Amino acid sequence: MPTEKMSAFANSLAVMEQVVVKNGVALTAVDDDHEGVIVEMSEPMDSEAFASILRASLALWRKQGKKGIWIKVPIELVNLVEAVVKEGFWYHHAEPKYLMLVKWISEDAHTLPANASHRVAIGAFVMNEKREVLVVQEKKGILRGKGIWKFPTGVVDEGEDICDAAVREVKEETAIDTEFVELLAFRQSHKAFFGKSDLFFLCMLQPLSSEIQKQELEIEAAEWMPWEEYVVQPFVQQKPFLKLMSEICVAKKDKTYSGFKPFPIKSSESDHKTGLYVNAQDLTRS
Repeated sequence: MPTEKMSAFANSLAVMEQVVVKNGVALTAVDDDHEGVIVEMSEPMDSEAFASILRASLALWRKQGKKGIWIKVPIELVNLVEAVVKEGFWYHHAEPKYLMLVKWISEDAHTLPANASHRVAIGAFVMNEKREVLVVQEKKGILRGKGIWKFPTGVVDEGEDICDAAVREVKEETAIDTEFVELLAFRQSHKAFFGKSDLFFLCMLQPLSSEIQKQELEIEAAEWMPWEEYVVQPFVQQKPFLKLMSEICVAKKDKTYSGFKPFPIKSSESDHKTGLYVNAQDLTRS
């Protein structure tokens, strides 16, 4: 582009910024709950024109006393990301269909929350009337080909309750229908998946069926195994976490341990239903 045209284009952008600030026009945004704004980009824009409007919007938001500025960029508008980053925004989190960027524009101390720090997983303890426990061998991952029998495990999906995730994972891996009984214990560990922390919930489920059909994609084998045979595995005995977990499971079956049952509760602000896990046995006694 010739120098004259470049200069004219820059001047037009500067004028656009002045008009935006003067008239109070900015990128479409909604206020968040913490004196900031959230911008959700949806329409294609020229990156240079967008950069100019963004600068003008930032100036307007500063005058309005806004603090945190969030910009959600869908994957199809990736051409706008560079302009956002050049204005001092940083990546907060990414999902399959969008990237969220954020910037703190207040002179107050930065109080923006960090991205989610934990992944949530479950382990399912399922024992039948014969005192046989449902176990699987994995076809993939670090346990592949090692002949190790373990409880069905899996990751809780977004928006999924822990109790529902346990029932789903057992069904997916073994085709066994179950009913959630109690949450027996949980473990927190760190530096796990992509450096995030990990919450692992040990859940007890009651089997409602008995015929196993293993999942072909991830499961090498699945069976009902006598508890005594499962627990003597070196893999269980040599790992303090697994050994303690097995002690908790058998204590529960022998009725000397009480876990936590989900009590459904409903928020007064919304229709969203959640669960409070409580020691129902001791709560009843009180």
